[in-house]
Amino acid sequence: MENGCLEQLVLPSAVPLYRGKVRDIIDLGDRLLMTTTDRISAFDRVLTTIPHKGEILNRISCSWFAKVSDIVPNHILEELSPRTVVVKKTRVLPLEVVVRGYLTGSAYRAYQEGKPVSGIHLPRGMKKNEPFSLPLVTPSTKEAVGTHDEPISEEEILSRKILTPALWEEVKEKALAVFCRGTEIARKRGLILVDTKYEFGLADDGTLYLVDELHTPDSSRYWYASSYEESLTTGVEPRQLDKEYFRAWLLSKGFQGNGDSPAIPIEVRMAVSRRYIEAFEAIEGTSFHPLAANPEAETQIVLSYLEKIR
Repeated sequence: MENGCLEQLVLPSAVPLYRGKVRDIIDLGDRLLMTTTDRISAFDRVLTTIPHKGEILNRISCSWFAKVSDIVPNHILEELSPRTVVVKKTRVLPLEVVVRGYLTGSAYRAYQEGKPVSGIHLPRGMKKNEPFSLPLVTPSTKEAVGTHDEPISEEEILSRKILTPALWEEVKEKALAVFCRGTEIARKRGLILVDTKYEFGLADDGTLYLVDELHTPDSSRYWYASSYEESLTTGVEPRQLDKEYFRAWLLSKGFQGNGDSPAIPIEVRMAVSRRYIEAFEAIEGTSFHPLAANPEAETQIVLSYLEKIR
């Protein structure tokens, strides 16, 4: 709880709490209560906490869910605090739906090796970071913790009956529409929404919901638009919202996920925090002012809600 960071909720043992890498989740039957903590992971290891991180990620997601609610319903039912929400429980689809507007990242690495991207064969002669004529939907499987997700083609999704043809078409349509809206809004902020991942869930009545997080710096790649054109001509990477600083620092210490992690000084944690604040302000187009309660008060918010619904 150093620097007011919320590492985890401290609740009675009778509360059915599931602790993920970042979120603490309480199963309420037809709903879930989700608190986004300040934990940060790298190389599939939770390593420390970052001031304001949980609040920033939750506030960005809630803001974006509202911005696209006319396109697809989302799972948010109630915002209890800047970091805690109550959401509709859905059957989460076993796919991460990645939408890409540009040839970069893992898609570019596959392209260099002459491989299709999630079964899509790209035109010859494309340059790194070049835009696609239309955004691509490049799904991947959702694997167990510690195992890398694997790209999967549309043909495999259907042949393996992971989704029905009708449901897959609906998922693609909604994902592309949300990405298009995200692209438009990001452009007004001076940003390029390069690529992002979406997760969807099905309600009992078959309604498709957008779930998890949305257009956060953890789930999306953003470039500053002002740097893009020059980067294409010079071959320099576009300036992006920096989410690799922490991993780069760990690598500089020789840590790649195995063995004991290095001690992470407060200066590094604060540097990561500043990057999250910068991302919030760029994505949301407004200054960041912390609103979240301290850890003890956040726990009390959760306990009070649980008491209210008993």
